[in-house]
Amino acid sequence: MQEVKPYLTHAEDSMEATVLFLDEALAHIRAGKANVRILDGVKVEYYGAHVPISNVATITTPDAKTISVQPYERALISVIEKAILNSDVGITPMNNGETIRLGIPPLTEDRRRQLAKQSKAECEDAKISVRNARRDCIEHLKKMVKDGLPEDVEKDAEAAVQKIHDKYIRKIDDLYALKEKEIMTV
Repeated sequence: MQEVKPYLTHAEDSMEATVLFLDEALAHIRAGKANVRILDGVKVEYYGAHVPISNVATITTPDAKTISVQPYERALISVIEKAILNSDVGITPMNNGETIRLGIPPLTEDRRRQLAKQSKAECEDAKISVRNARRDCIEHLKKMVKDGLPEDVEKDAEAAVQKIHDKYIRKIDDLYALKEKEIMTV
């Protein structure tokens, strides 16, 4: 069993990375509530480099429907506002000269269904990735049988990788259930 351990570890690491990526992807899908991670993908020009807004401003959520962006330098307000407008966030910023406020509009029922569908698609992609990691591990195990690994050890390792697979599929399903509940809650 010692010879197959690196393959099982690699498969589990790959599945864990997939779940972490999914968690990050779901965080960027807005659910009608203010979430500072909505702005993670927005970059601003700062002294010739494109940096995330969080590097040049404090981002907070004063209430459930508002995101507040407080730049460290007052001159950056227009740059940040322009970056948010040009991004795919879909929210028009309001600038009062010192801070930028983003009012999160309430979601319509159709938009909620659309976001739930998008979340489901992200989860299905993650499941495919987990299945591919399982398949790759099993292929390595079958090659090792040809190179002299006993078949019963290979079968035990296959059962172990299936248990790991099932655990991560459950995690993905749980993440989707939480996100769907968050999106559909008015």
